[in-house]
Amino acid sequence: MTLAELNAMTPAAFVAALGGVFEHSPWVAERALATRPFATAEALHATMVAAVAAAGEEAQLALLRAHPELAGRAMIRRELTADSSREQAGAGLTQCSPEEYSRLQDLNASYNARFGFPFVVAVKGLDRAQILDRFAAHLANDRATEFREALSQVARIARFRLDSLLAA
Repeated sequence: MTLAELNAMTPAAFVAALGGVFEHSPWVAERALATRPFATAEALHATMVAAVAAAGEEAQLALLRAHPELAGRAMIRRELTADSSREQAGAGLTQCSPEEYSRLQDLNASYNARFGFPFVVAVKGLDRAQILDRFAAHLANDRATEFREALSQVARIARFRLDSLLAA
């Protein structure tokens, strides 16, 4: 789809087309509607990121919690969104060794217990070893730092998804 097609869509179609760019959070696309038309993909992305920033901590936390754990139960049960499935498979998370899988489960549990939301990282371009290293390193952060970093990663993921959508 093209940016021109997105700009011309009905509000419902626009939200349906962009509702998954921010994981299980169509409210982000809904809030971007008012500033159409978008001249560039960058402008659309910036507007959506600004909507998240303006939403407040409660909505931001819900957005973070909408993201699945890496190689978590949702992946095993095949309950991930198509985007999340593609992203995790592309990073090799569907081919974890038993040791890597066990390590990811331990990291997921520790991270969730410490911060109250899942570890979020844009996995595009990363391999399993890099993901595991980053995951472990992030456990040393304080919650405020990790909250900001997770939102930054959500924005990166959204940009990759938006670029993929507009290239299709």
